[in-house]
Amino acid sequence: MSFAVAILGRPNVGKSTLFNRLVGTHAALVDDAPGLTRDRREGDAQLGDLEFCAIDTAGLEEAAAGSLTARMRAQTERALAAADVALLLIDAREGVTEADKHFAGWLRRSGKPIVLVANKSESRAAMAGIGEAYGLGLGDPVPISAAHGEGLAELYDRLVPFARAVPQNNPPVAADKPLSLAIVGRPNVGKSTLANRLLGEERLLTGPEAGITRDAIAVDWMWRGRPIRLVDTAGLRRRSRIEGRPEQLSVADTMRAIRFAEIVIIVLDALQPLERQDLTIARLVADEGRAAVLAVTKWDAVAEKIAALRAMRERLPISLPQLHGIALVPVSGLTGFGLEAMMEAVVAADAIWNRRIATGELNRWLAAAVERHPPPLVAGRRLRLRYVTQVNIRPPTFALFASRPEELPDSYRRFLVNSLRETFDLPGVPIRLMLRRGKNPYEARP
Repeated sequence: MSFAVAILGRPNVGKSTLFNRLVGTHAALVDDAPGLTRDRREGDAQLGDLEFCAIDTAGLEEAAAGSLTARMRAQTERALAAADVALLLIDAREGVTEADKHFAGWLRRSGKPIVLVANKSESRAAMAGIGEAYGLGLGDPVPISAAHGEGLAELYDRLVPFARAVPQNNPPVAADKPLSLAIVGRPNVGKSTLANRLLGEERLLTGPEAGITRDAIAVDWMWRGRPIRLVDTAGLRRRSRIEGRPEQLSVADTMRAIRFAEIVIIVLDALQPLERQDLTIARLVADEGRAAVLAVTKWDAVAEKIAALRAMRERLPISLPQLHGIALVPVSGLTGFGLEAMMEAVVAADAIWNRRIATGELNRWLAAAVERHPPPLVAGRRLRLRYVTQVNIRPPTFALFASRPEELPDSYRRFLVNSLRETFDLPGVPIRLMLRRGKNPYEARP
């Protein structure tokens, strides 16, 4: 990207709507309720032939030091520091408020170039607000409607000079596709603290309050020279405890992050490990076909570490048979303990998730498995398992051709999956075994 643009303004003026319009996706959560955005979110934006990095921010508000709102304000200040130009949004229908005046003065003192944007200008009721915007002393306002895509041509004209001011010395170098890594778990288990420790900076909003994270925030990062897109997500509570539309949107965003992830780190609280909701989240990840690693965080607070780890490892095969052999890594987001081992487990899980097994090896395994444990009789006749082949990866997916696949018991199917996992060393990833009807060579031909 040639330059960075921070989108700022008081709550509910349409910052996330404009961000989504520029990025071309529904990446940022949008709702009528003010204050939905808390973390800063970055995205590759395009406006005509302009390409730049857009940064969505939380609404600017005055707050007491140490409060959640103050920490949100600090994240917005970091976004401004990283930007080349700031877009100050006001709501043209409401006109200029005292908060708009206060933050316009704050932005002027920052020394950053500012483009004043009067959003929600699609109706005649906005004309008075556009006129009032001149009083902020930030030059001509750009009237737009982020919701309807109006006025973006003028915004393009105002941003063009910043693109020209950035030298283009080196052509862009094509990078390897980053590994998409999502961090999920219950609320307040330390997901954002863990992500910040991995990134080496306070990139994500943290604190003692439960449910701080609302958006699924993606951050590009490098680990041992490998590009990774790290996605921090909102905590997942039981469906019956989800309250209000903001939390519903957050849960939907987390689910979307899981679906688009390649590997998922499921964060457990070491002081309350493997609760019902933890297992529900792990089963959800398995149902989506994602490889997973269990990170037991807050390990620095555990007294009997060896006993706690042994108890969890003994319980896992019973509670999560669909992810048998999943890596369980004790970590601490506060001290950084175990993070290298966790990332090594992530890379290993990705390799298993992408593994392909030769058809010859699979059919030798099938012959040995059937000889050792033949399929059961159905109506006095034994089922014939004829052929197996791998049809996909990510996750490993196999097609098994049988004489009467619909009559193969689930228990025998589980036996085959467990045998596949053990024989070909496929721990911690979901395995798909699809049953297909094989052709009968004695069936009469037309």
